[in-house]
Amino acid sequence: MAGTSENKDSQDQSEHQPHRVRLPGFITDEEIGLGDVIKRATSYIGIKPCGGCQRRAAALNRWLVFTKRAR
Repeated sequence: MAGTSENKDSQDQSEHQPHRVRLPGFITDEEIGLGDVIKRATSYIGIKPCGGCQRRAAALNRWLVFTKRAR
């Protein structure tokens, strides 16, 4: 049982890959994170970024990425 808990601890400490979502027709060939999408949308409507915006955008980018469509 001790070996099982050690493996789980090492998995929890390793960096996780972001979830990848394909949205055909939504974006071009580049990948874009959820944080960047929200940042662009709020900037477009005139909301000025605050000090925590970069941290939130980075956290959301690590969580979810929109990818190019499958060919």
